[in-house]
Amino acid sequence: MENMTLNLRIWRQASDSDSGELVDYTVRNVSPDMSFLEVLDVVNDDIVKSGNEPVAYDYDCREGICGSCSLVINGVAHGPREATTACQLFMRHFSDGDTITVEPWRAKAFPVVKDLVVDRSAFDRIQAAGGYVSFDTGGACDANEILVPKEAADAAMDAAACIGCGACVAACKNASAELFVGAKVTQFALLPQGQGERDRRVLAMVEQMQEEGFGPCSNEGECQAVCPKEISVAHIQTLHREYTRASMRRIFGAG
Repeated sequence: MENMTLNLRIWRQASDSDSGELVDYTVRNVSPDMSFLEVLDVVNDDIVKSGNEPVAYDYDCREGICGSCSLVINGVAHGPREATTACQLFMRHFSDGDTITVEPWRAKAFPVVKDLVVDRSAFDRIQAAGGYVSFDTGGACDANEILVPKEAADAAMDAAACIGCGACVAACKNASAELFVGAKVTQFALLPQGQGERDRRVLAMVEQMQEEGFGPCSNEGECQAVCPKEISVAHIQTLHREYTRASMRRIFGAG
């Protein structure tokens, strides 16, 4: 496959308080083996050489692990490839002459910092509200002494695979964070180490989620469709069950 010429329409916005717009950039000699972020690097090189402000965007590992590369590409969170972060999206999945629109996550709870960078600290506050165990679990040998059924361990690991990138929020018309919160609640609810704070955890995390301004789930499955780790919407069902259980125990007592 030969090198390509692409037209990128990139969202430029100085801050959350400023209005933004899509700006066209032409990038030439794009190798099919380049990642999407590498193309943005080339665009920024050209912008800097022309004496202008480069495009701000987030990244860290560039290995599909951290989820920092939060981009909406042609209207899809992380782009057109399933189970793929933007940093692992390669240009061989596009064609010569394509116009590609690049935007930030769109959610009230994820305000724009600059250009393609959004503030996702709302997820950190939800996690801090209850997504942990507060007692000493000991070392690896101590953990191995706690018997956990393989089915529960596997399901907990599936939930724990969530990297908190926020694609689920960006894809949802309600900007719901229930897939993220559901995964974090589920991973502890399935394990014996998470039982001590089970009720308090889900109540605190849901309360913080609502306080941050995320919307409700309307069961359309867009969150699962764009999740780079393929987190199942079944975790949203678990979240609702856990929240109902904890609410009833708070009202009627835990006895």
